[in-house]
Amino acid sequence: QTKSRRQMTMAHIGNSIRRRLSPFAILLLAYAAQLSSAIPAPSLHELPKTTSLASSPSKSQSNDDANPTNNNPFHFDPTSQYPRPSLLTSSSPFSFLLTKWIQANSLALLEQAVEDHNAEHVATSPSLADSLSYRRCIVLPLDDRFDPPVGVFSHNHVQTGDKMSLSRNFWEAIAKSKAEVPWLFEVTRVEGVTSPRVQVPLDEFHPTSKNLSRVVGGALDFRCPENYAFLPHWMMKALGLRPRDVVDVRLVTTTPPGSAVKLRPHSNSFLNIHNHQAVLETELKHYSALTLGTTIPFDYRGERFFFDVVDLRSAPRGERVGTAKVQDCDIAAEFVRAKDEMEKMKNERDRKRRSAESE
Repeated sequence: QTKSRRQMTMAHIGNSIRRRLSPFAILLLAYAAQLSSAIPAPSLHELPKTTSLASSPSKSQSNDDANPTNNNPFHFDPTSQYPRPSLLTSSSPFSFLLTKWIQANSLALLEQAVEDHNAEHVATSPSLADSLSYRRCIVLPLDDRFDPPVGVFSHNHVQTGDKMSLSRNFWEAIAKSKAEVPWLFEVTRVEGVTSPRVQVPLDEFHPTSKNLSRVVGGALDFRCPENYAFLPHWMMKALGLRPRDVVDVRLVTTTPPGSAVKLRPHSNSFLNIHNHQAVLETELKHYSALTLGTTIPFDYRGERFFFDVVDLRSAPRGERVGTAKVQDCDIAAEFVRAKDEMEKMKNERDRKRRSAESE
C-alpha cells in the first residue's frame, strides 16, 4: 500500500510538472519557428565552393543554370552538420535548438527526396520482384560495428572484401527473383544526382580508376535502414563518394564469370611473401566479384596490402570485361610489376634525363 501511494504521488508530481512546463514548451517552439523564418537556413543544395564546372556559363545565365545541382534535392551538404551545437557555447537555449532544427531539417529533406523516388519506383514497377530489386540509397561507410561474429565467413573482413550492408527489400528481391549465388549488387553513381567526385591525386599507373562510375559487390547482411546502404571504404573511394552521397543500388544477375585477372600490388613486399599466390587465392574468396579499375585491399599477418585491378577477363572466351564474378569460378590470378617498383624506375629515368639535359 505504501509503495502504491508513493507511485501515485510521483505520478501526480510528474503530471503537475508537465502542466506547468507545457506553456513554456509552446512558447519555445513558437519562438524557434519565428527565428527560423527570420534567419535563412543554409541551402541544402549548395555545392562546396571548391567545385568548379568544366565550362563557365555566360553572364546571361542565372546561378541555377550555371550550376544545375543547386536545385538537386539529392545533394547533401556535409558542412550543414558542423559545427555541432552545444548548450555550453550557444548564446541561448533558443539558438541551440534552432541550430539543431536546421541540421535535422537538412538531413530530413535528403531522406524525403530519396523516399519519394523509391516510392515512385515501387508504384510504377511492372512486377513485385522488379520493385524490390532496385533502390536509390544514401551511402555511409562500413565500420567495425558491422563485423560478423566469430565463425561467420566475413569475420574480420569488413574492409577487405566486397560485402555491403543493404536493406531487407534486397533479400526479398532475391527470394522473389530466385537469383542464384553469388548474389551481386551494382552500386552506380547517378549523373546529375550524385554529388561531384571526391578529388584524389591522379594515379598515372592506374588511370582507369579516375572515372569509375559503378562497382559490383556482394551482401554482408540485409539489416541496414531503408533507403540506406553501407559500403566498405575502398568502394567509397573507388566511386569518389562522400558520406550521405546518393547512389543507385540494383540486384544484378548478368555479371559474367571471370576467367583471369591481373593485379598490380602497391608494394613489392607482398611478392616477397612465401607462397604469396596461395595467400592471394585465400583472400580473393572474400570477394564475390571484381570491377576493373578498382583498388582492393587484403590483410595478411596484421599488414594491409592494396592491389589495382588492371585487367579482367570473362569465361569462356577470355573477353575483357568491366566486371566479373570471382566466387565459384576457376579464375587465374596474375601479378604485374608492383607500383612502388614502377615509381622507382620512373624516378631513375627522370634523374638520368635531367642529368643528360644539364650536360
